[in-house]
Amino acid sequence: MAQHQDEPEDRTAPATPAVRPGTLLVSATDLVEPTFRRTVVYIIEHGDVGSLGVVLNRTSDTAVQAVLPQWTALSADPKALYVGGPVRRDSALCLGTLRVGVSVEGVPGVRRIDGRVVMIDLDSDPAVIGPLVEGIRIFAGYAGWSAGQLDGELRNDDWMVISALPQDILGPPRVDLWARVLRRQPLPLALLATHPIEVERN
Repeated sequence: MAQHQDEPEDRTAPATPAVRPGTLLVSATDLVEPTFRRTVVYIIEHGDVGSLGVVLNRTSDTAVQAVLPQWTALSADPKALYVGGPVRRDSALCLGTLRVGVSVEGVPGVRRIDGRVVMIDLDSDPAVIGPLVEGIRIFAGYAGWSAGQLDGELRNDDWMVISALPQDILGPPRVDLWARVLRRQPLPLALLATHPIEVERN
């Protein structure tokens, strides 16, 4: 079966695409500020007024069951809330990966971001969403940039811009997503995946 162009399942896109919804910001090795150190941020919105995304690789100690029990069954392991970023930690945002071939045209509460990745309104009915998705991830808070701010950080080489794959959203627990995303890039970028977590330990 032919894949749609917006379903780049098994190919590695260019390592330096333009920032747009559906790209990843991978923190540079010298970005050591604790909030974003070794993070992978999925961009949800990017435009003239600013940018918004969620950190994909920061698990919290809070179980989905404790705050949104109706969504527990659809949540990917480890079924915990993820810390999406420093902004509005008291609010929750949900991303999901659609099953291949599923259309969400006209489905209330589901908004396509890019390819098979969608944003899901947590007021939706999980019974309606369930058959459409491979899984979901719920984030407390998000990462936000005002107009021009992210452009400045990119000029400063704080981030590498990399195309996301649908499986990045639901990455398995205890896998170093930062290293995994870099490892699939062309050389020399792939070599950064071996960068030690604590340089001073080397």
